[in-house]
Amino acid sequence: MVSFIGSLLRAVPGPLRRAEQGKRAPLTTQRTLLRDLLRTAAGTKWGQRFDFAAIADAPDVVAAFQERVPLHQWEDICDDAARVRDGVPDVFWPGRTTNFAVSSGTTSEGKVMPISDATIAHNRSFSLGVGMNYLVETGHWQFLLGKHLTIPGTLDEDPQRPGVLAGEVSGILAEHAPGFFRTLFQAVSDDVLDEPNWRRKLEAIADRAMDQDIRLMVMVPSWAASLFHILIERYNARHDTNVQTVGEIWPNLQVFISGGVALDSYRELLQELIGLPRLDFVETYGASEGFFAFQNEVHDPALLLHTNAGVFYEFVRMDELSSPNPTRYTLETIETGVRYATFVSNASGLWAYQVGDVVRFTQKDPYKIVVAGRTSEMIDKYGEALFGEEAREALYHACQQTRTHFSEFHLAPLLADTDRPPAHQWLVEFETPPDDLSAFADLIDSYLLEANRHYRIRREGDALATPEVVSVPPGTFHTWLRQAHETVSSQTKMPRMSEERHTADGILDLARNNA
Repeated sequence: MVSFIGSLLRAVPGPLRRAEQGKRAPLTTQRTLLRDLLRTAAGTKWGQRFDFAAIADAPDVVAAFQERVPLHQWEDICDDAARVRDGVPDVFWPGRTTNFAVSSGTTSEGKVMPISDATIAHNRSFSLGVGMNYLVETGHWQFLLGKHLTIPGTLDEDPQRPGVLAGEVSGILAEHAPGFFRTLFQAVSDDVLDEPNWRRKLEAIADRAMDQDIRLMVMVPSWAASLFHILIERYNARHDTNVQTVGEIWPNLQVFISGGVALDSYRELLQELIGLPRLDFVETYGASEGFFAFQNEVHDPALLLHTNAGVFYEFVRMDELSSPNPTRYTLETIETGVRYATFVSNASGLWAYQVGDVVRFTQKDPYKIVVAGRTSEMIDKYGEALFGEEAREALYHACQQTRTHFSEFHLAPLLADTDRPPAHQWLVEFETPPDDLSAFADLIDSYLLEANRHYRIRREGDALATPEVVSVPPGTFHTWLRQAHETVSSQTKMPRMSEERHTADGILDLARNNA
């Protein structure tokens, strides 16, 4: 076995070496990476617009970049991103791009990010590096003796653009998985993983994998919770047994590699469903814009920032984010304990682009972070990426259909338990309440299923339950505002969405006390 591990590490040394290089010399690595990105893209339309060639030759490449290239958001790049999708070459990055990640909304109307071949290679290297780091750090090699189970996101060919693929970034990565992984470790064939309906996909995965020796899993925690319920039910039906945990089906399961949504929301539930006390969890942090950080020590929940994964990082303090000219921090100037909005430049041609995440550094040697939330009004606790505008439109739609009206609302998650997946709880102060709150919730649900790709995938896979609507008495929201704030004025806003339950629980307590 030692010989086998040595052969494997010699066959794919690059990913681990790149991660270690970035860990040892992060500042030098980041400066070199930025120069390389700029030189590669110097001949593109964006490269010519900002004179990347001159920036790359500047003695202080970071200062020159920050002086000449402004911070960008989706609105600044969406028109050019649409041109790239239509086949126009050399816009952000050299050549044509045929892979696109849907980072929010729908394929036709959401944020559809170009993913270059260079970014795919970096993401693949990152993923291999995570597994290899786990092997080296723990010495737990037994996962190499069995099969590995992954559940990538959906990837579809654009019907209006033959040869162009769009979907979740995990689906793109699965499409370009290394040959040795498919041959040696992949537990479920591509025809199952490509099933577009999430419920049918999870059932087929359970059927194919239940009698295999699964030792490593890589998936979004919410999808895993749904899969485990299906797996246990179908295993018992096939084998006429009464197993209660995944560990009874896959007793050699050793490590769960998590990504897509925060592991904290699911860890206890997954541990209970799996029932193996020695199972290791490894969390990763990535997005459509790149793969950024991973848990390099299983006993430390903070994530090591990968400084050599094709992404140059900048940060803006959250208390400066709305200012017209915020200070742009790099790894050389950040401070621990401060909440920062993240901006990246990457090998797909995003330049100083706002990711939308908030991070906080826990240490600087090496650089480790925790993901502290999102900069915008949204809920993404379970990977549904539900934005405030979508939530409001869904509520408006339900009111129009039922001829009702509302004055205030708040949306928060309901945590999962062993009997059901998580859900969204809508607290609504109606002026004219609907006759049937359950039917009203169904209208909200049906609207979001059409409007939001990520929401639909989670619902189809039973990773998210039907929303719950709670009608609260008139005046409840205003009473809560008066209790929560020292002064209430026309500028005091009711928080419409939160990934925490502090506001929701406070409103519910008031409603119960006034009932």
